[in-house]
Amino acid sequence: MANTNLNQLMSPLAKRAFRFVALDVETASREHGSICQIGLGCAADDGSVLTWSCYVNPQTDFASFNTELHGISAQTVSNAPTFPELWVALAPFLARHALVQHSRFDEKAIAAACKLYGLPVPPWYWTDSVTVARKAWPELKGNGGHGLGNLKKVLGLDFQHHDAGEDARASALVVLKAQKVLGVELSKLVPPLKPQQLAFDFKKQAG
Repeated sequence: MANTNLNQLMSPLAKRAFRFVALDVETASREHGSICQIGLGCAADDGSVLTWSCYVNPQTDFASFNTELHGISAQTVSNAPTFPELWVALAPFLARHALVQHSRFDEKAIAAACKLYGLPVPPWYWTDSVTVARKAWPELKGNGGHGLGNLKKVLGLDFQHHDAGEDARASALVVLKAQKVLGVELSKLVPPLKPQQLAFDFKKQAG
């Protein structure tokens, strides 16, 4: 991908600082490293969430199950950047933010893709919004669970499931809503050398 196009792609994120960034990926197959879409839900200080996403060419075959799930095919990503092309621009942005994922799949997928292309696996900390949701809404255990599909119904979230950008935005909204339910503040971010885990003091629940 030409540098000009990549710069245009990254322009909504350039020089921006957010409270935290939720990340979600879609994959082409069962292989964790076969990332075909990366999405971000970037939570600003005013409570708004900027949604960003990009298709990725995984340079591998697509499994029919995965394509049926998220609607992405080899044709969809034929002109998309490869993971290394996108990562060189995206990683510095992620490295200065606290990161959120809904379950640990996304962290594992990023690590697998880095290993696949011989890139360093970033030693980042990730907050799991599933864990946060379990603390905020314990009554959902055994009652639909804390997956994004059920949280969409329970919390009245409006998003398209299995689109990386939409799922990332939903993960960010789950954390923001949990903050209000639990009555705790997110840590104020000062860009660190590597993202720090979000500071939730679960003992200080709202009365």
